[in-house]
Amino acid sequence: MFDTLRQDWLGNIRNDLLAGLVVALALIPEAIAFSIIAGVDPKVGLYASFCIAVVIAFAGGRPGMISAATGAMALVMVVLVREHGLQYLLAATVLTGILQIIAGWVRLGSLMRFVSRSVVTGFVNALAILIFMAQLPELIDVTWHVYAMTAAGLGIIYGLPYITRAVPSPLVTIVVLTIVAIWLELDIRRVGDMGELPDSLPIFLIPEVPLNWETLGIIFPYALTLMVVGLLESLMTATIVDDLTDTKSNKNRECVGQGLANIASGFIGGMAGCAMIGQSVINVKSGGRGRLSTLVAGVFLLIMVVFADAWVSQIPMAALVAVMIMVSIGTFSWSSLRDLKDHPRSSSVVMLATVAVTVATHDLARGVLTGVLLSGFFFAHKVGQILYLRSMVDDDGRSRTYRVFGQVFFASADRFIAAFDYQEVIERVCIDVSRAHFWDITAISALDKVILKFRREGTEVEVIGLNEASATMVDRFAVHDKDGADDLLMEH
Repeated sequence: MFDTLRQDWLGNIRNDLLAGLVVALALIPEAIAFSIIAGVDPKVGLYASFCIAVVIAFAGGRPGMISAATGAMALVMVVLVREHGLQYLLAATVLTGILQIIAGWVRLGSLMRFVSRSVVTGFVNALAILIFMAQLPELIDVTWHVYAMTAAGLGIIYGLPYITRAVPSPLVTIVVLTIVAIWLELDIRRVGDMGELPDSLPIFLIPEVPLNWETLGIIFPYALTLMVVGLLESLMTATIVDDLTDTKSNKNRECVGQGLANIASGFIGGMAGCAMIGQSVINVKSGGRGRLSTLVAGVFLLIMVVFADAWVSQIPMAALVAVMIMVSIGTFSWSSLRDLKDHPRSSSVVMLATVAVTVATHDLARGVLTGVLLSGFFFAHKVGQILYLRSMVDDDGRSRTYRVFGQVFFASADRFIAAFDYQEVIERVCIDVSRAHFWDITAISALDKVILKFRREGTEVEVIGLNEASATMVDRFAVHDKDGADDLLMEH
């Protein structure tokens, strides 16, 4: 336990400090932008980003992952803020945190094992595209200086590592381009142009909403949606960072950590947030691995916007655009394009559908849900094909034995029913299912139909070899040996 804590906090001090500083600088314009999307004051997003990053550093289940105010969460808040105001948003944020803690306690994070690799790849590629698209407003209808600064930033980001890796290249990019912009007095968009930075530390407050059922009825649907979107993005991001760092994370602890962070955010005037794939990738690419990098990102963010706002406001947006383009390029799974022709067609369809829905709707939850549903459909179809029967006539010619191999469930039930010859003139049929398994009531219904079809033709039927689980299902749900069997026989 002590060794793990020391590794998480003190195992990579220098790189965690520098990576945290880079992330803090990248968080500022995004927190302001997400506040504007949600329709609230910029300080709501900035306070939230500080608070969530600090709390998640201690409570989260994935060291090195960055959580803060996000665009996906901000989109959910728009209508709530417009119709009911900021105080209801703060109350919804607290309720979101409570729901996320409950989700962690019931081990909802374990559901990530049902998300296929194709869905994760599609999620990654969609995020990379959305991150790049989010930079386009900063590159449209601007002067040539912006393009020059962005190109110079990309040159530093990708060129500096060939000279030295002592300092993260994104940090050098931000510092150098800020100095150049101030020195040359370039007329380009800066961080300060996005919104007014807060000039005071956050304070504890309780949302000023009536504590009654009407309030709960207003905020609960939004809190539930925020919980789902926040956990989905956080757990997917944790999986991606797991792959980048070749380490494991505690998904259920991450659910609880996100909940605690959002409760704290709501009580200091911040909006709900979750893990950020872009900033997490920046952190990892800059050398951040431990919890210290997340803590430093949150603390540096607050210090810079409150005490160094004069300097931070001078950072050119072109520098941050260059950093985010680097994130977009680094996040996209380029190998997935080469794999399209080699991987199974169903996997490629799942990946492309996840990308298409996510990019089209800008809704990560819908994209991932589409991918998961398609994965489930293709899996059920594939397993449903793994069913076959062999039959042989006994020596006396008066009975036939069918041996069933495979899985009988809703996707294979029709094939199971069609595999028998009901017209054969024979006295007795034995169905050996010792190498088969009946999974659901559709499978049991199919067995009923087979037996009743044979009985209608005057053939005696015996089922042998049911395993314990299948036998339990048959005892509970089958009707071929119950009182209603005669009526069903007439129907069929």
